Amino acid sequence: MTTNVAIIGATGSIGRQTIEVVEALGPDYRIYGLSAHRQSGLLAEQIKRWRPAKAVVTDPAHYQQVAAAVSGWEGELLAGPEGLLALVTDPQVDLVVSALVGAAGIQPTLAAVKAGKRVALANKESLVAAGAVIIPALAASGATLLPVDSEHSAIFQCLQGQAPENLQRIHLTASGGPFRQLSLPEMERITPEAALQHPTWQMGGKITIDSATMMNKGLEVIEAHWLFGLDYERIRVVIHPQSIVHSLIEMVDGSFLAQLGPADMRLPIQLALTYPKRQPQPFSRLDLYHLAKLEFYPPDFKRFPCLELAYEAGKTGGTMPAVMNAANEEAVYSFLEGRTGFLKIPRLIAEVMNKHIQMVCRQPDVETILEADRWARYFTRELIERG
Repeated sequence: MTTNVAIIGATGSIGRQTIEVVEALGPDYRIYGLSAHRQSGLLAEQIKRWRPAKAVVTDPAHYQQVAAAVSGWEGELLAGPEGLLALVTDPQVDLVVSALVGAAGIQPTLAAVKAGKRVALANKESLVAAGAVIIPALAASGATLLPVDSEHSAIFQCLQGQAPENLQRIHLTASGGPFRQLSLPEMERITPEAALQHPTWQMGGKITIDSATMMNKGLEVIEAHWLFGLDYERIRVVIHPQSIVHSLIEMVDGSFLAQLGPADMRLPIQLALTYPKRQPQPFSRLDLYHLAKLEFYPPDFKRFPCLELAYEAGKTGGTMPAVMNAANEEAVYSFLEGRTGFLKIPRLIAEVMNKHIQMVCRQPDVETILEADRWARYFTRELIERG
């Protein structure tokens, strides 16, 4: 039986690697649907190569460009956020790969969950901002949520067959990014070009900057809280520069279980697509004989305050994680455009969070979460304009 796969965010790093995985898996998996926002040329190429039944251009301004480029294709081309929701809830879709960047992934991920789909989640912001809505919807619909992030995939794998009472805590590994050994004065001079040079992973721009500030790990802490139902005191971060151990679990008796592998996102992507089966893959393998060393260090919260801000937002709960995430997105894009300094990113996030603390809604619905997201973006932009 063929598994119909819809990839939302198909032109991004995870989306493109998912297409590689589907191609390698062979005829048992079919690319049924694709979506992109503004990368119209690449989306058109993907449509012509893979001939999906449906595709979505979420930015309507690029719709006609894609439509003209794929003339003769027999599939259906949809537009806007409504088209995205139609794709992820299509009865023919068996598995949705949620690979959008940022808060744009919240509504389609929630819609796929409500529709009872199997969801391979690469959009961590969905659970960061809206975990309080998505997890109950998951239980109500009977949908399946499988993590694609290498760290959460590692924890997921290590937990298989383990009784909950045997777990002490989990340890999320972080490479530490390219600046883990810089002093604060040196970090003041970091440029976008330098921040985009990640030492071990090839990723999109936004997530690469998040890795450099360690906000990416903070987002993963909140995501782990929702995925595995753990209090924040039971979620630790450990710096592991080699990115070989993708994460670990610590048992009550002091034993550790870890998942190791090469720094290749196609491996956790494939597992999310084929679980509970494991299938051979042609991409990369770990050679233990060539491992020189494995290092582990505690994170430096003073030099990387984004990580502490994420813990604070997660513990506060309600709309605060959505506000933190939105402020971070705006600050990161401002940095990439050269309008904000690297160390200004956590300062902006902290100021927005401090402003929101008296307005936190403790039990928000999705509309309240999206409104908090919009407020945080507006306020962050205002702060950036003030300088």
